[in-house]
Amino acid sequence: MPYKSIEITNANAVQQQVTKTNQFYVGFSTQNPSNTTSKLYDLDLITQDILNQFNTRKGERVMNPTFGSIIWDLLMEPMTPQTKEALNTDIMTICKSDPRATPTQIKLSEYTAGYIIEITLVLNKTNQSTNLVLTFDQNIGLSVQRQ
Repeated sequence: MPYKSIEITNANAVQQQVTKTNQFYVGFSTQNPSNTTSKLYDLDLITQDILNQFNTRKGERVMNPTFGSIIWDLLMEPMTPQTKEALNTDIMTICKSDPRATPTQIKLSEYTAGYIIEITLVLNKTNQSTNLVLTFDQNIGLSVQRQ
């Protein structure tokens, strides 16, 4: 004898359950003013989580000194091979830290006031992808473009 039996008589309820499973990840963010709700889904959520790491200086997070990026400390340093290697390692570590997505392309370039990073992320087990262009500028901070 089953503990509980559930009977669904509303066909719309079944359709609503199926629709909700199309979104793999659900999260919360107050960062995007154009978002009508504070929920984020899938690549939007993963992108926000990665941007949180890029926006945080390494060692700044209480109780988690490895969280964040060294890019803020190296922003106006000359692009020597050692600096480029340190930045590439840091960027790759941040992008691979999220197990929900895989970075398929990362490109680092320098300009007069900072760095530009182009990242292509693919949501694991799906064909969803996003291209991010992160501009780290000494004067304005981090600006993000999604393509």
